[in-house]
Amino acid sequence: MSLKQNTVLYNVEDRVATIRMNRPSVKNAINLEMHEELYAAFKMAKSDHDVQVIVLTGAGDAFSSGADIKSIPLDDLEQFDHGSYLEKTYNSLILLIDQIEKPVVAYINGIAVGAGLSLALACDFRIADEQSAFALSFLQIGLIPDAGASYYLPRLVGLGKALELSLGKKISAKEAVEIGLVNKVGDPSTFIQNLKRLPYPAYYYMKRNMKAGFESTLRVTLDMEVEGQRVSGKSAFHKQAVMKFVRGS
Repeated sequence: MSLKQNTVLYNVEDRVATIRMNRPSVKNAINLEMHEELYAAFKMAKSDHDVQVIVLTGAGDAFSSGADIKSIPLDDLEQFDHGSYLEKTYNSLILLIDQIEKPVVAYINGIAVGAGLSLALACDFRIADEQSAFALSFLQIGLIPDAGASYYLPRLVGLGKALELSLGKKISAKEAVEIGLVNKVGDPSTFIQNLKRLPYPAYYYMKRNMKAGFESTLRVTLDMEVEGQRVSGKSAFHKQAVMKFVRGS
């Protein structure tokens, strides 16, 4: 499968779909066209049975500098509704990423600020280049963190640290891994290869249950584990793994 797009490159190789934001001249700032093309790329990767892992990254020396301010009507800010724009763009994309059953990795190959960082937060895993940097700069232009940052960031780093980061301070990759914002620093290749070996549908139910556990009661979470284990227990992967263990091989 392939997509012909202007602002997003889509490539599938060895069961890994790479979605690359491709506006390097503006540090991969996200405009309306990129929103539409990111959505199409994630939707294709989600439905492609040959894809086992999805990687989101950026072209050039940046992951994403966030929202392209020039994409909003600067001469008519009084009439522009930021909330409606969110509903039509970022929110749809974030919800789609959340629904994907496969592992989704953000490879942060440079700056990830504002809504660019929000996209990385929505992925299951974040791996950062040593030269990458992170910041939530919304307050500096009088706006609040969006595109799911209010949901994901406190869950990753805790409420106090999330509030501190939201003040706009830029942090390094080393600091990001220390506070749990990213999983590791360095080349993502080995990590991605290991993800390809994960069992299905067990991975999906594990991801779903852990996310739901933040809002659900213990009873509801236990019931979700019952459902997930019932389905996973009937999978070919589980049956083969059990027989291999029993045979001692």
